[in-house]
Amino acid sequence: MTSTAQRLTTLLTEFLGAPPPLRLRTWDGSESGPADAPVLVVHSRRALRRLLWQPGELGLAEAYISGEIDVEGDLADGLRALREAPLSLPRPGPGRLARAALSAARLGALGPRPPAPAGRARLRGTRHTTARDAAAISHHYDLSNDFYALLLDESMAYSCAYWACGDPQYGLAEAQRDKLELICRKLALRPGARLLDIGCGWGALTLYAAAKHTVRVTAVTLARRQYDHVRAAVRERGLESLVDVRLAHYREAPQGPYDAVSCIEMGEHVGDAEYASFAGLLHRVLRPGGRLLLQQMSRGAHAPGGGAFIETYIAPDMHMRPLGQTVGLLEDAGLEVRATESLREHYARTVAAWRDTLEERWDAFVALVGEPTARVWRLYLVGGGQAFEARRMGVDQILAVRPGPDGTSGMPPSLATWYDGMPTSTADSYDGLPPWPSDAHAGTHAAVPPSSIDRRARKGD
Repeated sequence: MTSTAQRLTTLLTEFLGAPPPLRLRTWDGSESGPADAPVLVVHSRRALRRLLWQPGELGLAEAYISGEIDVEGDLADGLRALREAPLSLPRPGPGRLARAALSAARLGALGPRPPAPAGRARLRGTRHTTARDAAAISHHYDLSNDFYALLLDESMAYSCAYWACGDPQYGLAEAQRDKLELICRKLALRPGARLLDIGCGWGALTLYAAAKHTVRVTAVTLARRQYDHVRAAVRERGLESLVDVRLAHYREAPQGPYDAVSCIEMGEHVGDAEYASFAGLLHRVLRPGGRLLLQQMSRGAHAPGGGAFIETYIAPDMHMRPLGQTVGLLEDAGLEVRATESLREHYARTVAAWRDTLEERWDAFVALVGEPTARVWRLYLVGGGQAFEARRMGVDQILAVRPGPDGTSGMPPSLATWYDGMPTSTADSYDGLPPWPSDAHAGTHAAVPPSSIDRRARKGD
């Protein structure tokens, strides 16, 4: 007698063009598939019905978010097996569709479309108007300050850290601190300098630059809860004379001129068609000789960046482009790009630290936001970490200047001082680091230091 799991395997093989790379365990306890593969547990027929109504990435993600499917053990192993499988995904013809419908009927999977789980972004209006941008930002960043405080380190930095030391006591908080210090050094911040922090988040850089470097900061965010958090932190630390926090769109930011501008992982939210104007604004608000530091996610030349799940549940209206295209847009606006530094492996490690926190505090997260939202974040962090490991996504620090009328940049002859006194500053120092996430799977250390200055800014790379 053919088991439920065997019928499901046959059905999936029809659509995937090859047997599924996972072992299946269905709601009746039957199993089918490779004995040494990760186990996909299908808890109910509703998961199949959901996939019939919405095949592809989003349907699969929503079945997971709803708790209709699970991966036994580490979710990362299941996602990796799916991505690495040689699946052809042939276009189903009438015969294949008829057989699939018959198999689905035998499995009891036919029926009305299951409702989508809570948490979908539901935006209205024209993309990248102020109102729609505010709604898109609020969807992700206004989830709950308590949620992000539970997930992040004490600085509340929600961006890629800079892992500069292999000491066992060196963790996420230290790596975020070193990232903030590196940014301040690249911007050459001095006491009294004026800094515009666009997309200031929960104020990690704003507060650090003001307290450590006595910089006058104008901090801009479009997220109400971030604004409230930063204002409270400014008052608590007695930084009112140095920090001005604005709840505003970047287009409404005070026009300066500024000695420096920072934009830490906010440029992804600007939009494709709007980025040239954004680059022009960055040029206008800087004084001649002023510096810009962009830390921005990128995508591989042939990678989509984002995807249906990310765009629906995490970051609606986000757009990523290859690094070289961003460099070109900045140069076209009159800025001179002086250095780029890839932090891709650093982001894989940062995401791994966030994921460890999520798993360690799972019950607290579920109590705070509910299990479906906690599962959204587990899927997001696991998938995002793998995208950085596999170079489908990257993140880069881009340092640019607004040249003076005579072409002077004010840049030093050497950039080595950026790294002087940091916990590590040479390639040899990486020998003491534990494996990066991508290499931990293979059991080897990275052969090349994961951080380096790259002045090539290759188009489309």
